[in-house]
Amino acid sequence: MADTKLYDVLGVNRNTPDAEIKKQYRKLAKEFHPDKNPEAGDKFKDISFAYEVLSDPQKRNIYDKYGLKGLKEAGGGGGPEDFNNMFGSLFGGMWGFPGMGMPRRRERGEDTVHTLKVSLEDLYTGKTSKLQLSKNVICSICNGQGGKAGCCQPCTKCKGTGIKISYRQLAPGMAQQIQSRCSDCEGEGMTINAKDRCRACRGKKVCNETKVLEVHVDKGMRDLQKIIFRGEGDQQPNIETGDIIIVLSQKENKKFQRSGNDLLLEHTITLTEALCGFSFVLKHLDGSDLLIKSTPGNIIKPGAVQSVMGKGMPLYKDPFEFGNLYITFEIAFPDNGMTSMENILTLKSLLGPLPEFIMPTGENVEEVDMHEYDPNDKRGQAGRGEAYASDEEGGDTPLQCAHQ
Repeated sequence: MADTKLYDVLGVNRNTPDAEIKKQYRKLAKEFHPDKNPEAGDKFKDISFAYEVLSDPQKRNIYDKYGLKGLKEAGGGGGPEDFNNMFGSLFGGMWGFPGMGMPRRRERGEDTVHTLKVSLEDLYTGKTSKLQLSKNVICSICNGQGGKAGCCQPCTKCKGTGIKISYRQLAPGMAQQIQSRCSDCEGEGMTINAKDRCRACRGKKVCNETKVLEVHVDKGMRDLQKIIFRGEGDQQPNIETGDIIIVLSQKENKKFQRSGNDLLLEHTITLTEALCGFSFVLKHLDGSDLLIKSTPGNIIKPGAVQSVMGKGMPLYKDPFEFGNLYITFEIAFPDNGMTSMENILTLKSLLGPLPEFIMPTGENVEEVDMHEYDPNDKRGQAGRGEAYASDEEGGDTPLQCAHQ
């Protein structure tokens, strides 16, 4: 028997011309519009859906041949993939007519993201970490059906759509359609009787299990780099499983800083070492000792940067190649106790005489003293502020014009 549900909704038959179908739709839409009949929201949806199919020649032809069920399964004479695309665009991701089935499910599940803290040493040498995760897997007892075969039934509240539609009147002749997830079926479109539910998953179709992942941090990886485990995310029936994404988070290193494939280091030496040469041992990220030295006569100036080639970070996916190590030197000058007259004379004899200085003469020459800068000393600023305030207020004695 031919499917005539959509024709019955509009009160027409299969031979009714397009113009008459349009006329009948306008009549029914006016009668059951939510503005006039707020309780007829479902009826108005059915009328709109029926007209959407029957007013389009191609959709009407498919419906006349295959009916509602055939419209979903037969593909309108085309292949399954073409039909699925057409069917999805036809109903916009949901089927509004009662009994037409569940809403179209998303094709792929969401990814699960976790953060893994690593040290700069881990990124230099590489490491393997075991990460324990909790995830959902399809129930092996009911094979993701939630119960025994045939236990799932369309939700009576949302009629299998998984979506509850309500209308709110904004103004005369104007209504707003509001969509929300059905609370009875939690948006699934199908419900399972309590007595028919699987005892293992309790009708949820998935069970929770703990999984241990081995995360391999390769040499040269960087902060915020991602390690992806394909298809290891939460499982859901009829949905492609998403991925687990591990995001590396580098902890601060007190000695080294990283800049791309290079390492940066600050090191303080004495004035004697800066002038006469030095040697020190640097403990590298892999635990090896690097002997860093400068030859006598090679003067190191404050803020000077020296490079050690090939002692930076290993290159990712090319661990036998390395960046460079850059060392910035700071000079620790001696305190005032070292500046005795005898030492000053000795330094002058070694470093050369001071530049010649000619004392200026005249009444405008004033000799001043220097002191250590103290940022907490506000006496200078306060004195200047009081002087400006005194000038603005004009003092205690007002100016008067002289009498002739």
